Amino acid sequence: MRKEMSDVTKRIVTGLCKYVLLFCIIAYIYWVYSYSSTKDVPFEKTKEALLNSMNDESIQNMMDVSSRGLKRYYGFNAAEYDGVMMYIGNNGLSAEEILLIKVNDEKQMNELEAAIKQRMKTRIKDFENYAPDQAQLLREAELIIKGKYIFLAVSENADKYKRVFLKLI
Repeated sequence: MRKEMSDVTKRIVTGLCKYVLLFCIIAYIYWVYSYSSTKDVPFEKTKEALLNSMNDESIQNMMDVSSRGLKRYYGFNAAEYDGVMMYIGNNGLSAEEILLIKVNDEKQMNELEAAIKQRMKTRIKDFENYAPDQAQLLREAELIIKGKYIFLAVSENADKYKRVFLKLI
């Protein structure tokens, strides 16, 4: 009698473990899919939401250099992308930069990511000796690649802009 109870208990525990494991696998797949999936948000809507999140003082201290800035600072032609928004600080003593680009394909994304990381390293070196606070902003910059978007925020409000971007995408 005791052996029979043991076999029944083993089957129940084994069956329960199978269901728990199955639930964990499904939850993990859901989490991965929801984290990596992106909405197909039009570039103009994303740009508008980011601009609306920037307070008046932030936007007044920055200038829109979208197309020519991408060419000047990164060496890329803005016409080759679905959309480009680039704001930089008004003066040479500011490292502030907000960059949003919607790419057409993976190759563009890889090229942009490499160029942005290289520019960040160069700028940190440039600012380290004469404006350490700006160099720190560059170190704390938010660079996010999600879906067809690449987003960079170098600002005291970088975390706020990141949250707006992630909520949209």
